[in-house]
Amino acid sequence: MSTFGKYLQLKPGREHSVLQRHPWIFSGAVAKVAGEPMSGETMDVLAADGKWLARGAFSASSQICCRIWTFRQEEAVDTDFFQRRLRAAWEYRQSLSLREITDSWRLVHGEADGLPGCVIDKFGPFLSCQFLSAGAEYWRKTIVGLLQELPDIHGIYERSEAEARIREGLEPRTGLLWGEKPPERLIIRENGLKLSVNLISGHKTGYYLDQRANRRLAGEIAFEKEVLDCCCYSGGFGLQALRHQASKVTFLDSSEESLELVKDNLSRNDLPAERTEYLKADVFVQLRRFRDSGRKFDVIILDPPKFAETRSRLAGACRGYKDINLLALKLLRPKGHLLTFSCSAAMTPELFRKVVGGAVQDSNRRTRVCRQFSQDADHPLSLQFPEGDYLTGLELVVE
Repeated sequence: MSTFGKYLQLKPGREHSVLQRHPWIFSGAVAKVAGEPMSGETMDVLAADGKWLARGAFSASSQICCRIWTFRQEEAVDTDFFQRRLRAAWEYRQSLSLREITDSWRLVHGEADGLPGCVIDKFGPFLSCQFLSAGAEYWRKTIVGLLQELPDIHGIYERSEAEARIREGLEPRTGLLWGEKPPERLIIRENGLKLSVNLISGHKTGYYLDQRANRRLAGEIAFEKEVLDCCCYSGGFGLQALRHQASKVTFLDSSEESLELVKDNLSRNDLPAERTEYLKADVFVQLRRFRDSGRKFDVIILDPPKFAETRSRLAGACRGYKDINLLALKLLRPKGHLLTFSCSAAMTPELFRKVVGGAVQDSNRRTRVCRQFSQDADHPLSLQFPEGDYLTGLELVVE
């Protein structure tokens, strides 16, 4: 039975996912919530017969009414618990030898690091944090206090603005949590480039660290080729292409601010401005313009924003992914490369391959899949948590 006065008891036959160590419990599986817990408060999870199963954080607002901290009954959820989890996350990233290629990486990747709803990215001497669940919010002061003990950290900034936080009944929060405020343009290094990132108002926590290895591979593919970098944001893919001697790179984004950031990064790395083109436009509209004008490319990179935040939006996302890939396939020269990605967690790798396959069929072009992409190693996967496999991609070559 529960060692707390507050516990959550499952309906008969609904304990299977917990026994398989999946860290989410949905409200439909719950028979009883005892003790009137506060949102974010720790409570035991019991099977229908009263058997202890896990210990997690209660959410009063979300359909995910409990996110599990631990499956060990003897393990208390306290300051020492978070210290152990953060230490393990830090030591794992040190084992990846990332310092040889970058000074920036994901330090905590939510459920995969045993800290559901907690995302922490390291950018040089600064940390950018997201507390996206009721449990992470409940323990925020403890977590921030422990992060201050990490070596060579000058400041901790919060970017808790994602839609997931709203579903937890939490207001968006941003601002300095501790130490120095990061500069408006912080310079990091990645795979031989110096890149400007904005932790205060940039996308997500400031930059998409999960594509680091994929950007390097894209650069290698682009040697002496004409490249279209769609939804380029700060230009990571296209800049790597130029660094690897692409003949020309067209940077396409709907944001003028993003294109200015690309230009700043270009000059910062002494890359050839005469081999670049900048287009401010909606990606779907511009791809159709290219199609109608007969414009062709050797390499096209599709890394659009998330099309499906939840499963309820998946049908629309499938249409969007098929449309954008179909347009891109029609713009490739023979032997051209399409690097296409989805960062929508609801879009599984299997479904993404099916959608892209439909675009290939409708394009009437024959292709080969040369590579399959995922997030970099500092964004680890958990086999018990398939939802964490959110970034998926393919490299197609047109025959």
